[in-house]
Amino acid sequence: MALVELRGITKTYVQGKVQVPALRGIDLDIERGEFTALAGPSGSGKTTLLNIIGCLDIPTSGTVRLEGRDLARLGPNELADIRLEKIGFVFQSFNLIPVLTALENVEFPLALLGRPGASRLAAEMLARVGLAGMEHRRPGELSGGQQQRVAIARALVKEPTLVLADEPTANLDSETGEAVLQLMQQLNEERGVTFLFSTHDPMVMAYSRRLVRLRDGVIVADERRSPRAAAGEARLS
Repeated sequence: MALVELRGITKTYVQGKVQVPALRGIDLDIERGEFTALAGPSGSGKTTLLNIIGCLDIPTSGTVRLEGRDLARLGPNELADIRLEKIGFVFQSFNLIPVLTALENVEFPLALLGRPGASRLAAEMLARVGLAGMEHRRPGELSGGQQQRVAIARALVKEPTLVLADEPTANLDSETGEAVLQLMQQLNEERGVTFLFSTHDPMVMAYSRRLVRLRDGVIVADERRSPRAAAGEARLS
């Protein structure tokens, strides 16, 4: 059984009297342990598809199953529990809590889950994304790239079943972006975390083992490929 199963997914947005189709009948399975990139031009439907998989949006038609559960049959509280327990999000707009420090933002999902040692785990993950020493800065005191790294740390710290990352390297320089991808690759290979990216970045595509290309709301190519090997020698402890 696939981790994610999409069948006949459509999504149409209504803008006044105009209907704008974003997805036009998507069939897609994501297996456990995949490291997959959704690629395509702006407006191809990548972010919409991530939001539907992540229980943040509902399709106009079609079926979404996560671990065999039909999401359309679940209530708001059950969907909220899935987002908290199963899914890590990396949003293109960061979505950090402005009144919390970087450490508190990363610690927040662990606190909701009641995980012991939340502050220590949050500090360790911030260090892994290159933000050691910036734990007590609020989002307004961080650059866009630093905020992106806080958002990535928040998504990864709870080691979710599935990470959905919308343009995760868009605000990062190439060196930092590669370091973050290496960390994600390690979590994927050593802990079995499944990753699904939307991206324009050739480096993200190079690290991915599967590349799904979208255009105008449909899948136009789906290829399995040999991933780029991580350059770093460090492994997760």
